[in-house]
Amino acid sequence: MVLIKVGFANSVANRKMIGVNEGGKEILVANLDGQFYGIGNICTHRGCRISGGKIDGENVKCPCHGSVFALKTGEVVHGPAKNPESSYKVELKNDEIWVNI
Repeated sequence: MVLIKVGFANSVANRKMIGVNEGGKEILVANLDGQFYGIGNICTHRGCRISGGKIDGENVKCPCHGSVFALKTGEVVHGPAKNPESSYKVELKNDEIWVNI
């Protein structure tokens, strides 16, 4: 695994998310009350970018067909998606966001 810097914590407001393409991977990074989580950003249902959706509690809803994924684990909470998103460990170093891919 490789640790890659994807941005700055102060640029991702609480309960907001960003989508990044790093190391050939599309990753969604979300700030949930100061804790940062990373999951795949391409919906396993039809390939939409999940970062265009909305955070609801600890989940994110895909904007295209409504699949809901857990931001902490990538698991499917509600379909139509059947397969989970990849989950990535996110670390904060000073104000920098690092993702282990």
